[in-house]
Amino acid sequence: MDSLSLLELNALVRRSLEQCLPDEYWIQAELSDVRSNTTGHCYLEFIQKDPRSNSLVAKARGMIWNNIYRLLKPYFEESTGQLFTSGIKVLVKVTVQFHELYGYSLTVLDIDPTYTLGDMARRRREILLQLEEEGVLTLNKELEMPVLPQRIAVVSSATAAGYGDFCHQLKHNSGGFFFYTELFPALMQGNQVEESVLAALDCINTRISEFDVVVIIRGGGAASDLSGFDTYLLAAACAQFPLPVITGIGHERDDTVLDSVAHTRVKTPTAAAELLIQRVGEAAERLEELSARLQQGAYTLLEQEQRRLVTMQARIPALVHRKLSEARFTLLTAQKDLSQVTQNLLSRQRYRLELLQQRVADNSPEKLLSRGYSITLKDGKAVTDASLLQPGDQLTTRLLKGEVQSTVR
Repeated sequence: MDSLSLLELNALVRRSLEQCLPDEYWIQAELSDVRSNTTGHCYLEFIQKDPRSNSLVAKARGMIWNNIYRLLKPYFEESTGQLFTSGIKVLVKVTVQFHELYGYSLTVLDIDPTYTLGDMARRRREILLQLEEEGVLTLNKELEMPVLPQRIAVVSSATAAGYGDFCHQLKHNSGGFFFYTELFPALMQGNQVEESVLAALDCINTRISEFDVVVIIRGGGAASDLSGFDTYLLAAACAQFPLPVITGIGHERDDTVLDSVAHTRVKTPTAAAELLIQRVGEAAERLEELSARLQQGAYTLLEQEQRRLVTMQARIPALVHRKLSEARFTLLTAQKDLSQVTQNLLSRQRYRLELLQQRVADNSPEKLLSRGYSITLKDGKAVTDASLLQPGDQLTTRLLKGEVQSTVR
């Protein structure tokens, strides 16, 4: 029985594959375990997952030689705005290789960025559709931008050039407007974008009353590293954030998912600063317009009142003369009425006085004495009861003419 060594068998497999699969093939796969070494070659793994269970159904080792990789990588990243890294789906042209020592592998010769763009767009559409079904897609856009957005929470990398440009633009604005900015540091590229930006938003949310808007700016990072802004969790958090969110991530291609749910999307951090300056400038213009209208209104009112005052001043002499005439007539009438009232009062009082005098005269002692009456006095007091007298009392009897002295016995 003939036998083969492992080397001989592997060599047979290699020759068979070379004969059976001599051409170049376009394959669809997902990248996994992408890494490059000091020689400039790129080693990676191609995988395929079951769409239902997400379990692996196929896997193949792959590589890209240095002379291909140094052209393919920047071409792909510039075309897609996506890093050439694990987790993305690609359409690549490969040749099938089998090495007696290293086994089966695929050598990449070319890549079609449009396939990856299509997959990325599909994923973005799926995320946006999910947010729409949940009723949160446009929540942040529906928030009203503050009239004076001067307290700004900035989510960015502290070392990003875009952050410096943003602050410089605000500080040196031509209107001289004041802006308060506070940085909430986050990683703006790499695999931790989602996690760090979410953490920054959480910190801002705990101090929500201290800020007017949130600005997420990137600027200065690789234009290809934008996949971190195309995640569901980050988009959902931004869409439901209680303050308007402005994004200035710094790219020209189609909006990321984060851009799509933010209140306002601009291209660069500088543009974000200009947007805020313009907003405050518009408020200042409205304030100046209202101030001018108020001043003009005050002048108009003062002029009207001044004309009214002049008119009234012109009317004062005639009014005074009429009022004096009326007062004089009233005074004469009152004087006449007072004189009449006084005469009537004096007449009534004179008549009453005469009646009283008559009554007093009729009841005077002299009147009684003239009628034959007399008055008996004891010690100067009239005696009205004889039982009160005692023998020996001295009495005086007064008549109309003269007095009689007597002693009681």
